[in-house]
Amino acid sequence: MPMFDRRNIRRIYLNITGKAKDFLLSDKSREFFVFLFFFFIAGGFWLLQTLNNDYEAEFSIPVRLRGVPNNTMITSEPVSELHIKVKDKGTVLLNYMLGKSFYPVSLDFSDYKAVDNHVRIYASQFEKKVLSQLNVSTRLLSMKPDTLEYIYATGMSKLVPVRLSGTVGAGRQYYLSDTIFKPDSVLAYAPEEVLDTITAAYTQPVKQENVSDTLRQQVSLLARRGVKFVPASIEMILPVDIYTEKTVEVPLHGVNFPADKVLRAFPSKVQVTFQVGLSRFREITADDFHINVSYEELLRLGSDKYTVKLRNIPDGVKQVRFNPEQVDFLIEQISPSL
Repeated sequence: MPMFDRRNIRRIYLNITGKAKDFLLSDKSREFFVFLFFFFIAGGFWLLQTLNNDYEAEFSIPVRLRGVPNNTMITSEPVSELHIKVKDKGTVLLNYMLGKSFYPVSLDFSDYKAVDNHVRIYASQFEKKVLSQLNVSTRLLSMKPDTLEYIYATGMSKLVPVRLSGTVGAGRQYYLSDTIFKPDSVLAYAPEEVLDTITAAYTQPVKQENVSDTLRQQVSLLARRGVKFVPASIEMILPVDIYTEKTVEVPLHGVNFPADKVLRAFPSKVQVTFQVGLSRFREITADDFHINVSYEELLRLGSDKYTVKLRNIPDGVKQVRFNPEQVDFLIEQISPSL
């Protein structure tokens, strides 16, 4: 017989609930709940009394530099955070801790004058931006650092193309049909001696493998010391296509033959089979392939068989093969027309 059948479980349940009911209705339970009530009341008064005392606390406030002109490069950034020490009642400090974060101290580039491209902003110039976020009862004891500073350089600009940095590998039977950047060029700002060395703006390294669908993503440009690219990021589109096979018939053409000679090939046309992206299947035709046989090349062969080859392969075409791979030929003498 199982140790816990339905009757055993029901009996245990009724036993436990009965004891709990007896306890709740007993004098001991009433004493226990009265104790708990006064315990929480006392704890609440203690907490209120404690939070009503003055305390010191430290907080961090973000710093942001805005409105930097396009032809200006910040070579030494200001600190990213201000560390402040404040004093107030515990209830106020608790509100700072549990409430929303402090707003950034925003520094507008045009508001401050530089000496030799070095800007120093003293506490008296940004203290109001801190105090405006504090309660009127809160005392600001200290700010670190008490001086915000940054160094910048100005430069000339030129338009440079965007280039892909990294590798993208297509999956089996797929291929990368293009690399598209929007925009495809960006402005590079730098001192003249540096600007002359810049030929392109490269993306952050991209690594993708076994891609079988078109990729579209926002990519940051690779940072370069003393150079500023505008915009600093671009949209990258990598269209992926699937390979399919196609066969066309292409004639052989003799080139550089004397006026009284002509090429006779057997057969005169060969089948060219190749792989091409599905999106370009209709676009690629026999007219895109040229099998040109030069007179000088045939004279050097010392044979009456010519191995078929293409001078140029159209873009997007791969795995080209011929049927037949060799053709018989003869150079026929023709009578000059009267």
